[in-house]
Amino acid sequence: MQYRRLGSSGLQLSALSFGAWVTFGNQIGRGVARDLIAAAWDNGINFFDNAESYANGAAESMMGDVIADLRLPRDGFCVSSKVFFGAASEPRPTQKGLSRKHVTDACHDALKRLRVDYLDLYYCHRPDPDTPVAETVWAMDALVRQGKVLYWGTSEWPAAQIRDAHKVARAHNLHAPTMEQPQYNLLHRERVELEYAPLYAEFGLGTTTFSPLASGLLTGKHNDGVREDARFGALGPHLRKTIVGTESERRLQRTRKFTALADSLGVAPAPLAIAWCLRNPHVSSVILGASRPEQLLQNLGALELVEQLDEACWHKVRAAAS
Repeated sequence: MQYRRLGSSGLQLSALSFGAWVTFGNQIGRGVARDLIAAAWDNGINFFDNAESYANGAAESMMGDVIADLRLPRDGFCVSSKVFFGAASEPRPTQKGLSRKHVTDACHDALKRLRVDYLDLYYCHRPDPDTPVAETVWAMDALVRQGKVLYWGTSEWPAAQIRDAHKVARAHNLHAPTMEQPQYNLLHRERVELEYAPLYAEFGLGTTTFSPLASGLLTGKHNDGVREDARFGALGPHLRKTIVGTESERRLQRTRKFTALADSLGVAPAPLAIAWCLRNPHVSSVILGASRPEQLLQNLGALELVEQLDEACWHKVRAAAS
């Protein structure tokens, strides 16, 4: 495993991390979850990602139970939660959003579900148009000063709002956001590569990117048309649209070209797509999802591909998916 600093912070995260989105609490049972966490840990993964909204909190409960069962040393791993959507199936106004109340309540609830005393990383899962950015920054700063959160950040925030958060933090000597968690893959590059480009040097922004396989598109299993398989079907219509985009057929054409190239190179498309994400120096960690240990182990092969393929090959990869 390789380890990278989370932006300009001193925190060292595994270049590949493991997340509970879609699978934990929905698709897989506790036994498989235990096998996945154990396989991730045995292969050097030290960052486990989660959110209050994943399976309405059940994903965090399952992950916390498994980590406790495996007796992983608390100083050896990092765990995250994200706040915004709420854990209730139909959240009331104070059970969602980024108000000081919900940010605080959600943190306490995540600590209980994950069975830890503090969150290593805590994200604002989306911007909240109903809450001033300053209120959220003050709430996050309070949790950091209380020792309940070590690093806080954002997920899928526009660059302008990340700047606003830093402006508030600077003005009041508060803890500023350290990291952003955006979608990043061969089919979805603009935000990480263009919109956030000035923020890496200006703020030392780190990124823990999700969906390196575009929720399975880049594995090639949807080459004949998007199938409502277990993972993709569980995303819901809004998230499916986020992943596939409005030009679904165009994305499938790009995917077919990419998977054909992977076949010509003699490598599986999934680790190749993940390796491409790893090559970006502004990516602190690529979050993997898996429903089977063998799937996770195959994707860990991305680390070797980064070094094995030359620049000419990577140029072809980028061109194939463009």
